Amino acid sequence: MIQNISLGLLNSYKEKINSYDEVLDQNGQVKPYWKGLFDTLESIGIEELEFRNQEIVKKLKENGVTYNVYDSNKESNRAWKLDPIPFLIHESEWETIEKGLIQRAQLLDLILKDLYGPQLLIKNAIIPAELVFDNSGFLLPCFDIRQKHDKQLLNYAVDLARGPDGKMWLLDNRSQAPSGAGYALENRIVMSKVIPELNKKTYRKRLSPYFSQLQQTVDSLGNNSNENPNVVFLTPGPGNETYFEHVYLSSYLGYTLVQGNDLLVRDGFVWLKSIDQLERVDVIIKRLDDEWCDPLELRKDSLLGIPGLLQIIRLGNVAVMNPPGTSILENYGLMAFMQNACKFLLNEPLLISSVATWWCGQAKELNFVLANLPKLIVKKTNRKQGFRSIYGRLLNEEQLEDLKSLILKSPKDFVAQQEVSLSTTPAFINGAIEPRYAALRAFLVAEGADYKVMQGGLTRSSAVKDKFEISNQLGGISKDTWIISDIPKEYHEKSVEQKNNNNQLNNSLTSRNAENLFWVGRLSERTMALRSFLKIILNRLNENVTKNANKQPEFLVVLLKSLTHLTQTYPGFVGKEGEDFDNEPIFENPITELLLLINNPNIAGSVVYNIQSLLNTINQVSEKWNDDTRRIINLVEDSLLTLKKTNTDNINYVNHALDKLHIRLFSFYGNIYETLPRDNGFYLLETGKNVERILSLISVFRSTLNYKKNEEEEAVLMEAVLENHHLLAQYRNIYKSHLSLKAVINMVFLEKNLPYTLAFLLDTLSNYLSKLPKSKEPNRLSIAEKSALEASTLVKLIDADKLIQVDDDTQFRPELDETLSKVFELICNVSNNLSSLYFNHSVIQHSILDTLENSDSDEI
Repeated sequence: MIQNISLGLLNSYKEKINSYDEVLDQNGQVKPYWKGLFDTLESIGIEELEFRNQEIVKKLKENGVTYNVYDSNKESNRAWKLDPIPFLIHESEWETIEKGLIQRAQLLDLILKDLYGPQLLIKNAIIPAELVFDNSGFLLPCFDIRQKHDKQLLNYAVDLARGPDGKMWLLDNRSQAPSGAGYALENRIVMSKVIPELNKKTYRKRLSPYFSQLQQTVDSLGNNSNENPNVVFLTPGPGNETYFEHVYLSSYLGYTLVQGNDLLVRDGFVWLKSIDQLERVDVIIKRLDDEWCDPLELRKDSLLGIPGLLQIIRLGNVAVMNPPGTSILENYGLMAFMQNACKFLLNEPLLISSVATWWCGQAKELNFVLANLPKLIVKKTNRKQGFRSIYGRLLNEEQLEDLKSLILKSPKDFVAQQEVSLSTTPAFINGAIEPRYAALRAFLVAEGADYKVMQGGLTRSSAVKDKFEISNQLGGISKDTWIISDIPKEYHEKSVEQKNNNNQLNNSLTSRNAENLFWVGRLSERTMALRSFLKIILNRLNENVTKNANKQPEFLVVLLKSLTHLTQTYPGFVGKEGEDFDNEPIFENPITELLLLINNPNIAGSVVYNIQSLLNTINQVSEKWNDDTRRIINLVEDSLLTLKKTNTDNINYVNHALDKLHIRLFSFYGNIYETLPRDNGFYLLETGKNVERILSLISVFRSTLNYKKNEEEEAVLMEAVLENHHLLAQYRNIYKSHLSLKAVINMVFLEKNLPYTLAFLLDTLSNYLSKLPKSKEPNRLSIAEKSALEASTLVKLIDADKLIQVDDDTQFRPELDETLSKVFELICNVSNNLSSLYFNHSVIQHSILDTLENSDSDEI
């Protein structure tokens, strides 16, 4: 429903306000800058705003902006939501807020140093000892860690909301791995592109100075002897809720995105495991929660961290932003003691108020909380215990008594906060502008002895009326945040020119990314090969419907069996060993089995299984793809959804869906071929593609032509093989309509100028292998190159007359089968050798599905 705008958007909105709202000042008058925004929205029109909102949704999807939701059975990758109406704050008010934020960051930095140092706050009874030592955020192994930078709290985020006094109140601290800055930047970029009219009459401050300062701070953390430190961005991986931001920021800032198993500790330093050498790491931007960082000294079951990291930090041989231990600052209970701590450490009062907080570990505060539960929000001091906030006003008498009993069991584990009426802000909900509760997350980064505040932030509003549910986990909607000025201002950013170091020049590739790129090549080609062969079979089935009723000719039975061999989906059309399977009903109506090979995600080797495996692998190296590639990946995801729903016997419909997939995968091929830098990652991707192409082509050729059939059947099979190799047109151009197995073999094996022949593919494979790094004896062939060369030589030395010879008793072609079997095994060896050469640093090898080579090689 699009709302009636006859009253004007602003007047209509004002009628819906039932609490303090951002649009109004304390006298109930519309703030001038909000009026200017509504004037612009009025000129755009509500229908056009709805259209722009859909454009925002589309743009965010194209850019791959997601927020992963934990413990969700339906969807784990939730689309990021962005409101087309921004959140506005005037610079005159922001200057006051900024001072308060800087003071709070300085205070928390001093508290952090004190709690892991002299502990004067505890000794002077400013902060209770049990509030610190009993909290999981206090990590005893971090007690003696002190980085060289003056500030230990290098990066800080804080949640704010406007309280009943009209001022911004501090709601929460984020210190160990502050997230949201990347989303704020993406929001700004998308808004600028989709609704440029909002920029014309409004002067807003820029976000870029914050990110420039972040880079300068990171550079200052590096080793003094290295003017260009090697910086890595440590992520838990694609399963993390903010993984998109990790990919986005690492790419935007120019840092290598790594996971814990990409790094190791050796000889007193942290090293990055690239495919050609170990590279010393100077700075780690940490996006892991503290307890997962080092399984030697912290959480022993962690597979996300780097064993021995804390000791390297102690030695001063690596800097971490933020260092482990900062999680103690996220303790809700500390907020009850901030005012006294500020007076003790800074000798001044807090400039920005916190929500009134009572720690239940003190008798007086406990009694107050128990007596006033209906007015309070109860939380655990330890946010790691998965305890959701309890709103006292929502509980009945029995539930209140249960809550009291829970608190009394361990009072020191609980805090209570005053539930205050926070402000609402305009939000675009279902085609109308509605008031919704909102909170702003602000971001700070250390700047020498001070802090720099982002001139903006990440605002989140509730999707539900009259409820303060802003968390992205609960479906909150994000907003671009504007710091408004009355006049345009010039910006003079400090720029620091850096010289390229070896890491930057060589575009170092981690072992994990190397393996994933190799598998992107293999899985994309595997999906393409299966689609191509399926299309050949479906077309033959279509032709056969009118000719032979339900009885399938021999050539079609051979092709169906070949499909099972290609996909390794036994028993399939092959049946169990020793059974006479040729007359089974499955051949009378093969569509049912073929549909399972297309749309069943539980069959390893099916089309949708391969696509899902490909998309999972693509996601592991998200930082490698540009915007155009991401758009194509989104289209492949659409094809996955379409094919999963394919449950019709209509061959034309199935063919159409497979054709769309084919076009999209070819677009993916073409885009990455044209845009990826010619580095080790590209060579491994192309190597994987060629390995899979050779294996799949050999599998089809071998299983269709290793037994001689009658002349008519064999002609159809040869035509299918040529079509599978994309050689049918070239063959007809040379040999016209005559099909000869000897001529087919000579073309498929030996033609050097056609891209789907074995000779061409093996030469191409050898070329890419030669470009990969060789750590030992660089002028000699690697073991992978030797296997490829042996296979190439074997193919180029074939004698077609010998290959077509048939055993009179069995009609089997032993020379053809043996030759193809040897080449298949040698290419399997190439894959195995690459794993041992370049992927052996990975903790978990890439075994997402049984591969073709499993059938012919015992080494995998």
